[in-house]
Amino acid sequence: MNISAYELKQLCDNSEPILIIDVREELEFHTFNIGGVNIPLGILIRTIEELNYDKRQQIIVVCQRGLRSETARRVLTDNGFLNVKNLHGGLLAWRKVNQNLV
Repeated sequence: MNISAYELKQLCDNSEPILIIDVREELEFHTFNIGGVNIPLGILIRTIEELNYDKRQQIIVVCQRGLRSETARRVLTDNGFLNVKNLHGGLLAWRKVNQNLV
């Protein structure tokens, strides 16, 4: 299941209770991010059983284009997380939406 950049922006603007997981590598995350927690995809896959998040919590996974985050969404869902969405188009889409609002 996907969420658009516009929908995610609305959630953030309304201070909705969401957890953003950025699955890019640490350097990418530090170059540009929208907050949330940085868990690179490889680490997420290796440590999925150690994640201490509420499996009912709304989770949005993000990456640069939406490909790694779609993989992360499937991994989380396959491991019992119930409300996980992938940022469709990734942070590139996020930047476009936010540029149009400035």
